[in-house]
Amino acid sequence: MLIFRGIPEQTPSPIALTIGNFDGVHLGHQAMLARLEQAARTLGVPACVMTFEPHPREFFASHAAPARLTSLREKLELFAQYGIDQVVICRFNRHFAHIDATEFISRFLRRQLHVQWLLTGDDFRFGAQRTGDLALLAAAGKTHGFEVVCMDSVVTADLRVSSTAVRNALAAGDLALATRLLGRPYSISGRVVHGDKNGRKLGFPTANIQLKHNKPPLSGIFAVKLCGLDDAGMAGVASLGVRPTIRPNDKPTLEAHLFNFDRQIYGRHVRVDFLHKLRDERKFPSLDALIEAITQDVSDAKAYFAAAT
Repeated sequence: MLIFRGIPEQTPSPIALTIGNFDGVHLGHQAMLARLEQAARTLGVPACVMTFEPHPREFFASHAAPARLTSLREKLELFAQYGIDQVVICRFNRHFAHIDATEFISRFLRRQLHVQWLLTGDDFRFGAQRTGDLALLAAAGKTHGFEVVCMDSVVTADLRVSSTAVRNALAAGDLALATRLLGRPYSISGRVVHGDKNGRKLGFPTANIQLKHNKPPLSGIFAVKLCGLDDAGMAGVASLGVRPTIRPNDKPTLEAHLFNFDRQIYGRHVRVDFLHKLRDERKFPSLDALIEAITQDVSDAKAYFAAAT
């Protein structure tokens, strides 16, 4: 997959394009990527996604921006998985935010990217002050000779699939609903790094996974599978949160304790699939009480996996 960090002055060939943040790459996004890939193959051009870094809402109001579902690396890995040939990562800054919608079309879509076919969602807006819409794109397409296609939202279980719906499900601890909206378990990937070794001291050694998210969209104790060490994934229990008993007011940490596992895996890039929420994170009055709770968490997670087989 060819990745452009910034809009290139010229793409090697005409492209079929879709534009969006694609946070989470949920079922609605996947339907768009499949439609894009199909059109690109029919036209004989690369399937290209334009996305933004940072998320525009992070740029305009970082304190109020929603939790990211996927890091940039995770998003790129999913794009590759769904058959995308090229990705244009637009640096969203003050200059980009002030580009007029008509200039965006004439300069970027036509002169630099040579768009031949363009797919948008039904709520797509673009350009300074979000003045660009589907009607403007359709008129420009007729003028400049590219086809514009609009795709309706995807609905499952009477719920419109969206990044917001996924965030709400995760925040509520409804991992089953999040899985239905995503078409896969929600996951966080990262490199295994050295922690403070508290898990080992408590009798439950953990893999500490580096977090790239601005703020995780879920928290608590979970039954998980850790993928990247073998083909099937390894069952375990994970804590995602601020560890109030160990370090009050600490930053969020993701730690996974794997069953029947004793290997050094520092530096490995792994993925944690969140399968079932066991409980919320809470502060315990003593380390003994915390150890008792972790023991019960491990037992409950093992029971979950036993029932799932």
